[in-house]
Amino acid sequence: MKYLIIPKFIVTNDNNDTILSNHSVEIEDGIINSILDLKDFNKQNYLGEIFEYPELTLIPGFVQTHIHLCQTLFRGLADDLQLLDWLQYRIFPYENAHDKNSLKASVRAGINELLRGGTTTILDMGTLRHQEIIFDELLNSGIRAFAGNCLIDQNDLFPEFKSTTKDQIDYTLSLAKEYHNRADGRIKFGFAPRFVLSCSEGLLRESFEMKNHFQGSVYHTHSSENKNEIAEVRKRFGKENIEYFNSIKTIDDHSVFAHCVHTSENEIQIMKNTNMRVAHCPSSNLKLASGIANIPRYLKEGISVSLGADGAPCNNNLSAITEMRLAALIQKPIYGADVMDAKTVFKLATIEGAKALHLENEIGSIEVGKKADMVLINLNSSINSYVENEKSIFSDIVYSSGIQNIHSVIIDGKWLVKDYQSLVYDEKEVTEIAKSELEKLLRRV
Repeated sequence: MKYLIIPKFIVTNDNNDTILSNHSVEIEDGIINSILDLKDFNKQNYLGEIFEYPELTLIPGFVQTHIHLCQTLFRGLADDLQLLDWLQYRIFPYENAHDKNSLKASVRAGINELLRGGTTTILDMGTLRHQEIIFDELLNSGIRAFAGNCLIDQNDLFPEFKSTTKDQIDYTLSLAKEYHNRADGRIKFGFAPRFVLSCSEGLLRESFEMKNHFQGSVYHTHSSENKNEIAEVRKRFGKENIEYFNSIKTIDDHSVFAHCVHTSENEIQIMKNTNMRVAHCPSSNLKLASGIANIPRYLKEGISVSLGADGAPCNNNLSAITEMRLAALIQKPIYGADVMDAKTVFKLATIEGAKALHLENEIGSIEVGKKADMVLINLNSSINSYVENEKSIFSDIVYSSGIQNIHSVIIDGKWLVKDYQSLVYDEKEVTEIAKSELEKLLRRV
């Protein structure tokens, strides 16, 4: 199938930051086949379908490198708590109470929200049990994703929510064999130990080693998020979080560590030397009072940084645009108004997310030969800039827009959102089922 999109602007996100007008993008079999100058193009002779959007801007889809789909049902049920209390009194009990039906409802609600907000690729943390439900929904939805069962073999905060090391490893291996590189590589497995305090050294090491046997997979965990968490790690091991991971040889360029809010000079050098990836989650870090990660320093050191909304109960939405806006704003009072400009932050949410997942040759920009993961966004709304030119585009996206600006979403050339409507889910049904399943889950807690 071949078709053409003719927007007002095309934000290519290529190495030259090219923004095109009076051009079109041709998609064939899920791939960007060509980018055509309309001066040399005769619409009358074109054999495929043509979609003209003279008011819309075409951008690469957003890539979020830290998500908890299993937590979507818990939005608004874990407010005003710091991390360890949030886990002990709310999140671990809720995740432990999931059955297959409530988990499916949570995942569907989360994916629907992500797609409607222009996110085309995610790295999901998964959960302890029923991970196949998450994978099946990822496959059915059309979203691009890395995911894996959340690994927990020790849990002082909530002892019911854990499994044995052997069972965790066996389950992980079976899932990785079944789901890694499914749907022509759209779905990949990510090995996901929860964090240092919930994993034995053996589990951390073995899951890291397993990752090396599944080409293209990643090692996804939380690190250095909260001062109380860090103090406990220091008490147990005499090291900071990242120092500990490094000491047991579980960091490399396929390691994506969420948060990294509190890091020492030695840890920053480890992060740089190992080429690990940081998933920055500004909304979550603010809401749980964890702190503000030194992202300008990381970027200066050449450390990979991308963005993630984290989970709905610590955010409380899954919008990449919200994360971009906050990522820019929270650094300015500290480092100056010119730090984390809109273009830089837009790149963190697109091509830098692709690089974090080693997908930069496939997604993250609109270039010939890449996969057609793209978003049509309306920057001509009443909440955007009244100056309509190329210079206003990044400002409009990062500082002014929201989910209401997302017109259409395309992944692998397939339209999953079109004319502001989901083509994947009946949103009313998704919401009603989510509410019903949450009521049942809360009775199980």
